Amino acid sequence: MPSSDSHGSTMPFASFRRSILTIRSDQVHTEMSHDPNMQDLELFQRQVFARFHELSLAKADDFLSVSWIQKLLDAFTGCQEDFRAILCKNKVLLSKPPADKFATEYFDRAIKAMDIFNATRDGLETVRLWQKHLEIIVCALDSNSKMIGEGQLRRARKALMDLALLMLDDKDTGSVFSHRNRSFGRKGKDHHRGPSGHSRSLSWSVSHTWSASKQLQSFANNLLSPRANEVTATNGLAMLIFSMSFIVMFVLWVLVAAIPCQDRGVQIHFAIPRQFPWTSPFFLLHSRIMDESKKRDRRNSSGLLKEIYEIEKCVHQMTDLVDAAQFPLSEELKEELRENVEELSVVCQAFKTGLDPLERKLRDTFRKVMSCRTEGLDLLGKATEP
Repeated sequence: MPSSDSHGSTMPFASFRRSILTIRSDQVHTEMSHDPNMQDLELFQRQVFARFHELSLAKADDFLSVSWIQKLLDAFTGCQEDFRAILCKNKVLLSKPPADKFATEYFDRAIKAMDIFNATRDGLETVRLWQKHLEIIVCALDSNSKMIGEGQLRRARKALMDLALLMLDDKDTGSVFSHRNRSFGRKGKDHHRGPSGHSRSLSWSVSHTWSASKQLQSFANNLLSPRANEVTATNGLAMLIFSMSFIVMFVLWVLVAAIPCQDRGVQIHFAIPRQFPWTSPFFLLHSRIMDESKKRDRRNSSGLLKEIYEIEKCVHQMTDLVDAAQFPLSEELKEELRENVEELSVVCQAFKTGLDPLERKLRDTFRKVMSCRTEGLDLLGKATEP
């Protein structure tokens, strides 16, 4: 966990420029202050702050919802596009030490990122399976279309039991989806190659012992802020690459915290850097996410996604009502069932309208990370060519 408080200490953007400029000697101070590359770096920092500042101010009803996760991915891909553009403008510098080392390490981390994107995509498949059981419950207990009889209650009770078992099973690494790693890149004929229910990840298949938490912790452990001489030698690119690496790691942490995936969790230890002007939104986001985890007592939850919380709450309430039901049903019980069915219907509708767009966002993000890695490795190999 970040050791700093949730507010952090922010650095004015002018101070950020000075912090890099003063790394160099007075002889090149003026020259670097007019460096177009420095202007690109400053703009990148500003854009990161703006995008994540907006996310950090989301209202409680929207925070960690399906729609908010889509906005998170939009912010991330926007940063990635800006990052890619700066790297392309500095392809000659990128091929020289120590910039080439930092770039290579970043593209190695992209492999870990692609695995986690794949794992969270499978998590959406898990949620889709839950959704089918939710629809059975809603259909069985919809008092507006029919009278609720013993048959309807038995059907709802079975769906509730099946759903509870599925959600409990998903908390273990041996869940029904944990052995799969369906690639975002497989389409058409390629999608059907290999054994049914399994296809190879473009970032290499993960085994059933693979852990999202351990993958993230490994990512965080190897994320070190560049030294002053490295920043100077790379004309600021080392700070750019570190910034983007942290953004990747943080976004992955949010996805793993929110969406069911293999061995997920929020207890990842990492430090939010203070020396960048974009850090305050990340402190606030981290604080809010940890607060959500604590106040809902959801350490054993399948995910911090707002809609998952609604499912867990509704399923618990509905199970108690169905188990207590005796015929003839009292008017009070009928009303409670009706209210809970309405709540479940809202969640079902949110998933029905939101899961497909979210999966497309994840797929698009995965491909952009992969494309940036491919293009970056190509730049490293060809940067010295005329």
